Formats: sequence, C-alpha cells, structure tokens
Amino acid sequence: MTKTTYAFYLQSAISFAAALVFMVGGIYFLPVDGWIRAFLCLGALFLVNSSFALAKCVRDQQEARAAEIRVDAYR
Repeated sequence: MTKTTYAFYLQSAISFAAALVFMVGGIYFLPVDGWIRAFLCLGALFLVNSSFALAKCVRDQQEARAAEIRVDAYR
C-alpha cells in the first residue's frame, strides 16, 4: 500500500480549506434573504458531511479488499 506524501496531504488540506472559505464567503455576500442563505448553508454542510462519509466508505472498502487479498495469499 502506498503512503500519502506530506506535500499531497498539505495540498489537499489547503484546497479543502480554501474551497470551504470561498463557499461560505460566497453564501454570506449573496444578495438574498437570510432564509435562502440558511438553506444554502445547510446544503453546503450536508455536502461536506456526505463527502467525508463517502471517502470513509471508499477507504474502508479498499482496506477490507486488501485484508481479503492478504488472507487469500496466506492460504
């Protein structure tokens, strides 16, 4: 299994933070009523949460597959 380099980890963290800041800033400065901003914020939070959940599920599935391959190799 390959390890993630520090540079890639840092680039991913910075790009995530920048995207989140720009999205929140865009929603804040949008010339609409407060309830529309609240709706967009809830949608943004749901999108971020579901992205983390999907990434975790994909990682868990890959780890399970790797463990299954190791078990099959030992047989």
